Amino acid sequence: MLVWVIPAVVGLSAAAIVWSAMSLFFSSEWQVRRQLDNLSAYEGKQVEEVEPLLASFSERVLRPASRSLANGARLFAPSDYASRLRQRLVMAGNPYGMEAERFLAIKAAAAITLGVGVALIWGILVAPTGRLILMAVLLSILGFYLPDLWLRSRISARQLEIRRTLPDMLDMLTISVEAGMGFDAAVAKITAGRAGALSEEFARTLQEIQAGISRRDAMRHLGERTDVPELRTFIMAIIQADVFGVSVANVLRSQSREMRVKRRQFAEEMAQKAPVKIVFPLVICILPATLIVIAGPAIISIGRAFGLIGGG
Repeated sequence: MLVWVIPAVVGLSAAAIVWSAMSLFFSSEWQVRRQLDNLSAYEGKQVEEVEPLLASFSERVLRPASRSLANGARLFAPSDYASRLRQRLVMAGNPYGMEAERFLAIKAAAAITLGVGVALIWGILVAPTGRLILMAVLLSILGFYLPDLWLRSRISARQLEIRRTLPDMLDMLTISVEAGMGFDAAVAKITAGRAGALSEEFARTLQEIQAGISRRDAMRHLGERTDVPELRTFIMAIIQADVFGVSVANVLRSQSREMRVKRRQFAEEMAQKAPVKIVFPLVICILPATLIVIAGPAIISIGRAFGLIGGG
């Protein structure tokens, strides 16, 4: 019996080894590797030249073009303009993940498009005159500063949102701290369940504290990123409480009460400004139509009485 078992085991082992070797030799991975090894030097060079074309269009074209436009815009901007622009983008919340270089590229593209486009239209529709160059320069300057107006509006809207949500946030912080939670834990709990600019800024402040920055410096960074007077007042109160050892709950209670008063005063201020803002639309749009409706028949009657207007 053993005479047949030993040759059978040896034969099966040899067959398994041969099958494994053949499968490895004829596998797709081995074939691909062998084909790559057989590439000539010319084919390898062609692959290296074609490889950059495999990147996306934005990586190959848009990003280098935007970098060139940004470098060109820096030549005409003040030396500290890039740092101030970076700070303003942070205050706006970095809309669409925009960086200073990309924003400078957009400004340069807007200036070139507006200036050159209007100059071409002017030259096609109207005979070229000496005012063409002046018009192109003025429109280029206007196009360069139009994105700044959009960025300023985003900053104002974000600051207004922070001013409106700050009193409610302070009320919730006061309740959480008085219930026994620490200040950082209360901020983390509130920001985890809310969305908005103020929650994002507080969450970023917590990340800085967790990264090793002191609470005092993190709170100062919060005030610099937002530039809201009410929030700066709250930050100074928290810093002073941390320095002098005052109870945070008492500071939060007084600050929440003060912020509610300031929010009401801000609403009253906006209500007082409303009549002044309504005057210009009223005078330009509504008053002429009202005068036509009211005084129109009287003017026609007077004109007919004096013979200035013929009878119908």
